[in-house]
Amino acid sequence: MDNDGIAKRLAEKFGDAIESAPAHRDLESELTFIVKTNKIVEVCDYLKKEEKFNFLSDLCGVHYPDRDKKFEVVYHLFSIERKKRVRLKVRLGMGESVPSVTGVWATADWHERECYDMLGINFTGHPNLKRILLTDDFQGHPLRKDFPYRSEDA
Repeated sequence: MDNDGIAKRLAEKFGDAIESAPAHRDLESELTFIVKTNKIVEVCDYLKKEEKFNFLSDLCGVHYPDRDKKFEVVYHLFSIERKKRVRLKVRLGMGESVPSVTGVWATADWHERECYDMLGINFTGHPNLKRILLTDDFQGHPLRKDFPYRSEDA
């Protein structure tokens, strides 16, 4: 399994679902793909079952306030058997949601909850989407770049 082979198979299987295949290569062993939101579960399921990316090592969100699509959800996948990494990104506009991948990897549960808690990104179909780090009555999402931080004078 080489990187070019993975990129080719993804492009052949998903065509229009992979907006950029690959977007860029950060490391020799790591590829990055931009995936259309409505296909993320299907692409993840394929990568797990067919390409042996059996470990979701991380899922996080990033806020880009100056972009039209202000958020990215980033999925870091690892194939334990093949020792390869793949990164998937989904881009979202303000108020858009992304399907949960908890049906593909159970470990996505708390990752998605943290992303929801810190950035306000909604994961449709999540079995228990609620705050995980902050109290239920906390106002806002502190990892957004427009979150109003306050300073305390010493």
